[in-house]
Amino acid sequence: MHTRPSDHNDIKAMKNHLCSIEKNFTWECPHPKQPPTMLSLPAALLLAATLTTAQTLSSTLTHIPSFGPNPRNVSMHIYVPANLPPNPPILVSPHWCHGTAQQVFEYRPWAALGDTYGFISIYPNTSNFADQCWDVSSKESLTHDGGGDALGIVSMVRWALEKYAADPDRVFVTGTSSGAMMTNVLLGSYPDVFAAGSAWAGVPFGCFAGPGFDVWSESCATGKIIKTGAEWASIVHAAYPGYTGFRPKIQTLHGTKDDVLFPQNLVEQVKQWTAVLGVSEVPSSVAVDTPLKGWTRRRYGDKVEAYEAEGVDHNIPNLEDVVMEFFDLKCRGKGCFSRRS
Repeated sequence: MHTRPSDHNDIKAMKNHLCSIEKNFTWECPHPKQPPTMLSLPAALLLAATLTTAQTLSSTLTHIPSFGPNPRNVSMHIYVPANLPPNPPILVSPHWCHGTAQQVFEYRPWAALGDTYGFISIYPNTSNFADQCWDVSSKESLTHDGGGDALGIVSMVRWALEKYAADPDRVFVTGTSSGAMMTNVLLGSYPDVFAAGSAWAGVPFGCFAGPGFDVWSESCATGKIIKTGAEWASIVHAAYPGYTGFRPKIQTLHGTKDDVLFPQNLVEQVKQWTAVLGVSEVPSSVAVDTPLKGWTRRRYGDKVEAYEAEGVDHNIPNLEDVVMEFFDLKCRGKGCFSRRS
């Protein structure tokens, strides 16, 4: 949880609240030896498959000590499949609050999927040891090449692009909670780097903006920051003044019972990104019970995709196939989704 610059008792209470929501809400405050507990059988089966395949990976997670401009001392960990194809895509996966790069590597199947489909996965680790949340508040992170955690992560991408001759038009980012917030930040501050993002239980770009590198915004978290699409878009455009190039598409998912980052933040993200990407706030298609019973998918053209998960709290189960499909990461060769599409 991000530190609020006010009442220390409030900070402690919020942290206790964050770590006690549901007895199985362990991925936010995990035991070092305990894998994250999911809420549904499909998610549990996915986790079991992940832990099984993790034993047969073709390579190992590697720490890269130096990779370029890194003002906040974010650490880089990378998984490169042994049989890497030419011009591979890159997937960045920032961790949740109280999480680590190692935990994302172990409890998300990106490395195994990278082995199968031929992409590199990058696992950043924040230097904020107080709560291990990402800097999504500072002017530095909210500005293109301005600094903050965001620049450190982008430096990892730039390093990997050069080192492995990876595809600069197929760089993707996905995360949960604080990782979802960073996903929004990276799409807003670095539209020239990313092709798409998938944010699970996050907030709009700039919603947590404040005077510091780790600021908690109770107003944003509780869904009280409400703006028009145009107002939200202006915040994104201010991150990279004068930029007129490609803008990454976004997938955002949220539970209706989320009382850490309230579900109004899903609405605000849709308003923000439909405005930024120039599509209508009225969905072009609606699919109920997709991909799970009680989930509703709304698409806004082919640039914005939003999932509302009925009855789900902040412990939203990650459904990797949904992300893989949106990023088109199972595709190889010509005709795959990219910044050139």
